[in-house]
Amino acid sequence: MCYCRSRVSFKKIKIKIMLIKEFKRPISNKIVPIGPGLNKYQIILATETSCDETAAAVVLNGRKVLSNVVASQIDIHQKFGGVVPEVAARQHLESINIVIEEALKQAGITYKDVSAFSSTVGPGLVGALLVGLNAAKTLSLVHDKPFIGVNHLNAHVCANYLGSNFEPPFICLLVSGGHTQLIKVSSYSEQELLGETLDDAVGEAYDKVARLLGLPYPGGPFLDKLAHEGDKKRFKFTQAKVDKYDFSFSGLKTATLRVCQQFKEDELPKADVAASFQETVSETLIKKILIAAEENNVNKVAIAGGVAANSEIRRKLFDLANQGFEVNAPEFKYCTDNAAMVASTAYFLSNIMEELDIEVFSRVKSK
Repeated sequence: MCYCRSRVSFKKIKIKIMLIKEFKRPISNKIVPIGPGLNKYQIILATETSCDETAAAVVLNGRKVLSNVVASQIDIHQKFGGVVPEVAARQHLESINIVIEEALKQAGITYKDVSAFSSTVGPGLVGALLVGLNAAKTLSLVHDKPFIGVNHLNAHVCANYLGSNFEPPFICLLVSGGHTQLIKVSSYSEQELLGETLDDAVGEAYDKVARLLGLPYPGGPFLDKLAHEGDKKRFKFTQAKVDKYDFSFSGLKTATLRVCQQFKEDELPKADVAASFQETVSETLIKKILIAAEENNVNKVAIAGGVAANSEIRRKLFDLANQGFEVNAPEFKYCTDNAAMVASTAYFLSNIMEELDIEVFSRVKSK
């Protein structure tokens, strides 16, 4: 059962919709209400294992992070030049219990203090997802507390609520290694996909171009750093001509390859190539955000996902404040995969799944 409460603020002359959803305890079947409409403390313990980060977090009322523990596997996968699913799953199995216990310890709570358990259900690597999901389900059964499944992409958007007072409505640009999406967030529980990439995601394009330039894995941060040393105007790359809300980066990747092929390896102006590539990507992203904000009559914009940590994209986004927009971006530690954003999503009831027998999924359907 899901219902709404409205509270009129006469000072601001607006109505705030406060959501509450009723969940059942899996053993006793007792009702547990959860959501921002309750005037009480609610603690969500969440896990996240969709790719190569084993994470657990404890979050109070969707915004205050009591603990956020992440065990990274970057060093393990670095020698392969990318994430190996089977290796990632095994590492999650070794780390998940330790990470959860550390999250509880840092938060200074016990399982009795937890209102509900949550986990990422998908999209992601199936074997990896199963580890975090089964851990959260088991805790739900053992402690007779509700389980709340979360969509990984919705969670990245909700990272904007962590440690901030930022609230809907806003336009959010989700940029990560596997996804590039433009999302209209009308309320805490409503996220509408406006457009997405037709081919390569932004993070994927960054990693591929980084490999062309001989940069280490993961390539995105290294390319971003190198770009600051180069001339962003040296090479003119064309922005893809696609629908106003959609993206395409495969052509840009190919154009960058052709530029690289014009030079001998020891003569390649890597910094200039990186800077020119990054300038085209960042200009494309900001252009799309502006179109979506203006056409949907929204004056708030935000960014989310691993690529939201990119310095040039963040700089251009925050420059929009000079045009009258309210701008927000998660702290760097909440841009990459983490469990705090999962807990926030569960609390704000954003596209959640509550069935205890829910299965993981590797991909989401296109719009």
